[in-house]
Amino acid sequence: MLRYAFCLVLLALPASAQNFTTAAEVKPILQATKGNWIAVREWNGQDLIYFTHLESWRCGLAELRYGVNGGLPEVWKMDPCFEGTAQANAIGADRLPYVALPLGSVQRVDIMLIFDDGSTDSAGFDRAAVLMPG
Repeated sequence: MLRYAFCLVLLALPASAQNFTTAAEVKPILQATKGNWIAVREWNGQDLIYFTHLESWRCGLAELRYGVNGGLPEVWKMDPCFEGTAQANAIGADRLPYVALPLGSVQRVDIMLIFDDGSTDSAGFDRAAVLMPG
């Protein structure tokens, strides 16, 4: 219900107010949608960890780190924010917003976000909670 109300508020904002290119603008959205930060998909004999949601709200992020199964976090390289365009958060057509790993190997994914204001947020996801239906 909270997500639905939040979406209605976003839709009610004038188009000029919907830049979402700073930590102050994207942080509340990412906090409200934390359960959607990543997804795991079994595809073509691999586990794919999708970062699509975070890529879509990357403006306002300085860095995204992810760790698999308690491993050391790696930096996920993102496109820059396309500031000055109508769709600053757009994902490039040639961009693959996932990492591929061996099938069944992803049991847990830990995410750390570092915002452009220096603040951080993090979450951990068990496979069953983020596994896309086949």
